[in-house]
Amino acid sequence: MRQPVVMGNWKLNGSKEMVASLIKGLDAELNGVSGVTVAIAPPHLYLDLAEQVLDKAANKIVLGAQNVDLKDSGAFTGDVSPVMLKDFGATHIIIGHSERREYHNESDEYVAEKFAVLKAHGLVPVLCIGETEAQNEAGETEAVCARQIDAVIKTQGVEALDGAIIAYEPIWAIGTGKAATAEDAQRIHASIRAHIAKESADVAEKVIIQYGGSVKPENAASYFAQPDIDGALVGGASLDAVSFAAIAKAAAEANA
Repeated sequence: MRQPVVMGNWKLNGSKEMVASLIKGLDAELNGVSGVTVAIAPPHLYLDLAEQVLDKAANKIVLGAQNVDLKDSGAFTGDVSPVMLKDFGATHIIIGHSERREYHNESDEYVAEKFAVLKAHGLVPVLCIGETEAQNEAGETEAVCARQIDAVIKTQGVEALDGAIIAYEPIWAIGTGKAATAEDAQRIHASIRAHIAKESADVAEKVIIQYGGSVKPENAASYFAQPDIDGALVGGASLDAVSFAAIAKAAAEANA
């Protein structure tokens, strides 16, 4: 049985005080919770502080990061390498987020290269995929998701998805307050799993597929009740310890 993963993407938010208090608050809220993997992805500047606070936490909260460069080192001003992320204990690395694709012109192929780099370093890629509102209205959602996944499969083989995480995030639902219904999200998740199963039924059965896009304590349980939704990639709600923990608890209860 797949264990759900609930990951908080803090995006461009944080301060020293906020990072410490949020992690401590989350740790307190997760007391006694099991059956779910909880991860956080603070901005790179706060990885050191987050690692220190997590070392003192009672619960196992996984440290992640929001992006990675292709190179281990060199003349690449402003970038952060996979070696650096590992040095600070980050294991789950978000790549291909729609904001990176849009604002930094990251192509499917470039994201697939990042995927390969993370796998080579023993890190867990959290591969974001999803469609725009226009693509959704045109009925292109499944084709878009398949294309983004195929960029990895065609270059690295379907086995590369083993141990990775896929995060389906409809772009029109990210930070907008809009959200796909649980039934619609399940339909897309099932299609993603079926697409992978064309190459390997075993990989498809094991791969974690999260939902992301305005996930809140109020709607989390409806998503996690679906058979192909294995947790969530959470944005705004992950900045509040009580709200984020409530989402994690809903995932744990669905997995009980």
